[in-house]
Amino acid sequence: MSENGSQSNMSDLEEEDFMDTEEIPPRDIEKEAEDAKNTGNNFYKQKDYFKAIKFYTNAINLQPDKAAYYGNRAAAYMMISNYTNALEDSVKSVEMDPNFFKGGLRMIKCYIALGNLTAASRALQDLKSRDPNNSTSYASENTNINRLRDLEANADKDMNKSDFRRVVYVMDRALEMAPACVNYKTKRAECLALLGRYNEAQEASNEMLRANSLNAGALYVKGLCLFYQDHLDKARQHFLQVLRVDPDHGKARLAVKEVKELESTKQKGNAAFTSGKNEEALKLYRAALLICPNNKLTNAKLHANIAAVYIKLRNYEEAVKACTAAIKLDDGYVKAYARRIVCYQELEQHEDAVRDAEKMHKMEHSRESKQRLRDANIKLKMSKRKDYYKILACSKSANMDEIKKAYKKAALKHHPDRHSHGTEEEKATAEKQFKEVGEAYAVLSDPKKKLRYDNGEDLDDPMGGMHHDVDPTQIFQTFFGGAGGGGPHQQFFNGGFPHGARGADPGFTFSFG
Repeated sequence: MSENGSQSNMSDLEEEDFMDTEEIPPRDIEKEAEDAKNTGNNFYKQKDYFKAIKFYTNAINLQPDKAAYYGNRAAAYMMISNYTNALEDSVKSVEMDPNFFKGGLRMIKCYIALGNLTAASRALQDLKSRDPNNSTSYASENTNINRLRDLEANADKDMNKSDFRRVVYVMDRALEMAPACVNYKTKRAECLALLGRYNEAQEASNEMLRANSLNAGALYVKGLCLFYQDHLDKARQHFLQVLRVDPDHGKARLAVKEVKELESTKQKGNAAFTSGKNEEALKLYRAALLICPNNKLTNAKLHANIAAVYIKLRNYEEAVKACTAAIKLDDGYVKAYARRIVCYQELEQHEDAVRDAEKMHKMEHSRESKQRLRDANIKLKMSKRKDYYKILACSKSANMDEIKKAYKKAALKHHPDRHSHGTEEEKATAEKQFKEVGEAYAVLSDPKKKLRYDNGEDLDDPMGGMHHDVDPTQIFQTFFGGAGGGGPHQQFFNGGFPHGARGADPGFTFSFG
């Protein structure tokens, strides 16, 4: 055999050996898909829905035209409350197989869970037309649709009546049947904000934003919380963001207008107050209160500003009313309590002032609040003792000459000899008043005693060394220069008005003793 023949035989042998390799059998796609579905079913039974979804997805990728696979995955999505994906799979399954009853029923359940009652009703009617003999299977869905419509109507009525607490209750009931309804969640969150339950409202809106960062309703609720917590600038930014997402959002548009108007009117009121235009400031603050009645914290500040105007005008009764209105809106508003304390003290309602000071100290626990409470208690104690300035009918800022003049006038007015011809009751009253006049003068004419009295110290305290049990007659005689029965006071009571006409004020005709 030639060399070429040998090479040819070798080549044939090698080719034969290569072609003799084992062949790969063809894939059974249908079996693989069924195996993936069955594995998914096992995980579903074990309540491991995420793994079930993974294997159902594998089955769908292998055989994307099988309605049952979409139906199974829809069921798993429903178990993890992903109703949007569940609805998509349910719709797909019914499109593939219009007679797939389970798919149609899941589609209705998803529409209800998402709060789309119109679509749910339409799908229900379609299912009834295709399967009229199976009505008992979807009776509960029909009941839920009607119940949710009733709840929606009730919520709208309660909203119109501003019964926000009731709306929250109704929406809680609705969300039990429609847990993925964004509209229900938004309405509930908005009413929580209107009720001043800002933390709950923000938590609800944040949950919606985690699902969809461009949820206009959730962004609006966050802006509303900021607005009602008096963060006007941040609130305006949120409302503008809502309008960028949804230019037709009417509530956000109105809120932007309210924020702008409220800021402007309040600033004008502050400027008027600073300029001393008190009546104009009152008018502007009251106008600002009408812009957004639900904005409790901002309105509390406006009431406190009104109180400041009235304090400036020394109209303490109206100032108390304004402070009380502020506190009613914001029970923790320290500044309103501080201003009301001032007003109560000016009105000599010291027990009320102490109560407010105690509340303030509980809220603040600061050195300033402690001192304010101490001062209020001192003034309360002072209010319960005799008011020597009032007895002498002179002001607390009176100097020594004014105190002497006041004593002279009061002593002559209440001297018992002047009332000797009166009834026994009149005599007793005059004697008591004459004694109080002498007691008042004994304290206020002594610089040390006056200082202690003005500081609220107890003058009857033996440790103070200033016990003031005085003889008013002796003070009178000393003051008018009389040592016995011949002093000028005796002339007055025995003979009339020396050095002055009858009917004139005798207190100013005597020389000081």
